Amino acid sequence: MAKANKNKNNANVQAEDLNKDELVNNQAEKQETKQENKKAKKTKKAKKGEPKVNKVKETVSELKKVTWPTAGQVVKNTGLVLGIVLLFTIVLFGIDYGLSWIYKLITNTL
Repeated sequence: MAKANKNKNNANVQAEDLNKDELVNNQAEKQETKQENKKAKKTKKAKKGEPKVNKVKETVSELKKVTWPTAGQVVKNTGLVLGIVLLFTIVLFGIDYGLSWIYKLITNTL
């Protein structure tokens, strides 16, 4: 009987130790989740207040990566564009003039 009581007491002590360990673990987990929630809130607040600053920083860093043309290249390409626009203006004017001349020939003869 005495052995049985000792075994019961040992089992009760072990159960109490396990319960204490579980309580400690649960409390530690609760504290960790609270800290994680606080960190998440801080990052959300930081993200809300800084999107324009981040956007500007990203834009500046991208502009630094751009290979800008030299002044000579800009002048050359601008002249090329103006020349092509002038060429198409002349071609379209010629087509318009020719079609209007043909229209006048057809309408005067009928």
